[in-house]
Amino acid sequence: MSGIEQSMADRGKDQRSYRLKKTVVMVGMMGAGKTAVGRALAARLGVPFLDSDAEIERAANLTIPEIFTRDGERFFRKRESEVIKRLLTGHRGILSTGGGAFLAQGNREMISEKGVSLWLNADLELLWQRVKHKDTRPLLRTDNPKGTLTQIYEARVPIYRQADLSVACDAALSIDEMASRVIETLLTRPDVLESASD
Repeated sequence: MSGIEQSMADRGKDQRSYRLKKTVVMVGMMGAGKTAVGRALAARLGVPFLDSDAEIERAANLTIPEIFTRDGERFFRKRESEVIKRLLTGHRGILSTGGGAFLAQGNREMISEKGVSLWLNADLELLWQRVKHKDTRPLLRTDNPKGTLTQIYEARVPIYRQADLSVACDAALSIDEMASRVIETLLTRPDVLESASD
């Protein structure tokens, strides 16, 4: 059973229904689980799942690494901001963003104004275990990818801490268990999520 099928099956077990009032923007490091947990969360809440990286790739007809190679990171970040702005003005849902999206102050302000940011806080060792065998991370194409990841992590964590909400990642939890943890956190903000079956 795929992760999506599992999350749909688990949704049937969760008898509560929810009312999402703002788009939840998943932020955090590469490998934190923004896409996997975001998909499960969207399925549980019955809302659309959006991925800013996937939208950029679709528009450019190129992969993110190809865009980085051809046009550079600065070009990519500009497109990323435009896509996030467009996705925030559409239907309320769960929006997964690339690891660097939240670093731009303009993006942080836009997300807080139109939605709510949620940081998936994974420790460095967990992130390394998840990304070390993947070659789809353009920022880790260096002679010392773990050292590079460590530098990125140390530089970005103080910025991720500015997110509206945060949820600690736990390697022992399944994707759906992580989605449940996120839902419980979102329910602490009635302006973001309400249980419609209370």
